[in-house]
Amino acid sequence: MRVVCVYREGRDYSRTVSDWLEDFYRRTGQEIEAIDPDKEVQFCEAYDIMEHPTVMALGPNGEAVYTWKGFPLPLFDEVAYYVNA
Repeated sequence: MRVVCVYREGRDYSRTVSDWLEDFYRRTGQEIEAIDPDKEVQFCEAYDIMEHPTVMALGPNGEAVYTWKGFPLPLFDEVAYYVNA
């Protein structure tokens, strides 16, 4: 499965999200794709992403399997389940 995190750089929450992404990689060895909603407008429109940050697990056909919106960010174990599926 593909897991992405949609958030904007330079916001008050950006440091928290980038630290979460780095910690996730250090603890699991798996990388989550970061998406800037200003650069990937069509992606955000297709999945109706209006709140940032949003972490989303996508199935093999691109369907949204699970979505976490806003804070608090999801637990690593919750996300790792979808990364490893």
